Amino acid sequence: MFAQVVLGVAGAPRVRSLVTGSSLSRPVVRRFVAGEDTDAALEAVRTLRADGVHTTLDVLGEDVTHPEQAEQTLAAYLDLVTRLAGAGLAQGEEVSVKLSALGQGLGPDGPARATERAHALVEHAHAHGVDVTVDMEDHTRVDLTLEAVRALRADFPRTGCVLQSMLHRTPGDAADLAHPGSRVRLVKGAYAEPAEVAHPAKKDVDLAYVRCLRTLLDGGAYPMVATHDLRLVRIAEDLLAGRAPGADGPAGEFQMLYGIRTDELRRLAAAGHVVRTYVPFGTDWYGYFSRRLAERPANLAFFARSLAHA
Repeated sequence: MFAQVVLGVAGAPRVRSLVTGSSLSRPVVRRFVAGEDTDAALEAVRTLRADGVHTTLDVLGEDVTHPEQAEQTLAAYLDLVTRLAGAGLAQGEEVSVKLSALGQGLGPDGPARATERAHALVEHAHAHGVDVTVDMEDHTRVDLTLEAVRALRADFPRTGCVLQSMLHRTPGDAADLAHPGSRVRLVKGAYAEPAEVAHPAKKDVDLAYVRCLRTLLDGGAYPMVATHDLRLVRIAEDLLAGRAPGADGPAGEFQMLYGIRTDELRRLAAAGHVVRTYVPFGTDWYGYFSRRLAERPANLAFFARSLAHA
């Protein structure tokens, strides 16, 4: 309910205009967004690598309205990968991309064209030793996204995908994706979804999370445990401790968002786990920022306090 209210308010055009147009909001945004350009993203990668933390980089933007925007997004990702490699930062790093940013919603041929653009990105990234994970969006796009991932994996099996434990359907999707070499980022979910497709209660979302994690591990997949819930982190640590590393390395990894629980991420890294921070950057930050505020009352309170004391 909290998330739905916050996202509903944030979606109002007047609120969006007030937040994006106010200089007071920028210092708070920088807590969750690395910066507005590739230089800022590369600097974040360098800083995090010094602490033993890998990254997955997201060029912010979604729901483009013209094919030219989709092509610009693809070009930005291609440039990002090239610059990562040129800076000697490609090894072990990853990029994340939303298919809506690649034009998935642009007419009847949108899904096919978005998959073609994603294929070009994955091919370029693979050539430079960078992994790609396809982000998941709201429930109306799950089938299209999973279809695109299957197509991409035909040529590039390491292409990652994302599952949201809040959705009723996810245990079945986890079972389908639970096979060796399958890279799956498991999240709770940050979209305001109706009760007919998603668990309204946190305890049910958490139970589904653990059930899906077990399913992925039992099937030999490589789960990317993406949560800030410390109880779930401890459960995941116990589950991973009982799994032998695969031929390609550890049985899984932990991921957290840029600017959130950095001390916990460092603790996990010091304990020998593979850890990764989701690093978003770019000028189109409002949608991402709104979902971060909606995830936890503490995030919204931090935003309000910062504006009050600006």
